[in-house]
Amino acid sequence: MRLSSPIYTLKRQAKRLARGNGIKLHEALNQIATNEGFKDWSHLASSYSTTTPAKEIMSRVNSGDMVLIGARPGHGKTLLGLELAALAKENSRKGYVFSLDYNDKDVWDRFEKLGLDPKEHDSSIVVDTSDAICSAYIIERLAIAPDHALVVVDYLQLLDQKRSNPPLEEQLLALKKFAIECGSVVVLISQIDRAFELSSSSMPALADIRLPNPVDLSLFDKRCFLHDGQIQIELAA
Repeated sequence: MRLSSPIYTLKRQAKRLARGNGIKLHEALNQIATNEGFKDWSHLASSYSTTTPAKEIMSRVNSGDMVLIGARPGHGKTLLGLELAALAKENSRKGYVFSLDYNDKDVWDRFEKLGLDPKEHDSSIVVDTSDAICSAYIIERLAIAPDHALVVVDYLQLLDQKRSNPPLEEQLLALKKFAIECGSVVVLISQIDRAFELSSSSMPALADIRLPNPVDLSLFDKRCFLHDGQIQIELAA
């Protein structure tokens, strides 16, 4: 059963409902769960824990994979990437988040939206928001890290924004080589071209990836696209 909104959004709705109606939070949570088609909040939470898209993606990735997550703004691509980083520990990996789009506080605030306590995860997840982020920077930063890392890069189109950085495809080739050699998984979050919103398609595709410069997208072993609460996971041909 698919939720009408991410679970963290439903929790916020329950808090507002509890305050607005003067009822206890657990009663509000159960009411939200009932509206979603579940018996109560416990039923919803247990079902969600087994059906979360991030867990489905984690079950499909292999060491050496490079994964693309694409969506228009506001459709959950960053939160999905962060959830993958948070799940790394459960899959005998360490999570790394390299963001050129957010500062440290922004990233940890988004982890909290996922229901994660930063104090409990600051040893299992590394967040880096340096302006110097590029493939060489990431590879150098992970040179002394244990193998089998799960690396989330936010986001693809910013890696070559500095003229001093190599072309984007060259950086992707370097990250792919690194992933294979170290048994890591590299996840890159990507923008989708605005023209997609004018199309009749219900889900973005590779052709909708915003690319200022040509890139061989076959380098990605898995592709995940999100739109309006739906997710599509594809394997490379």
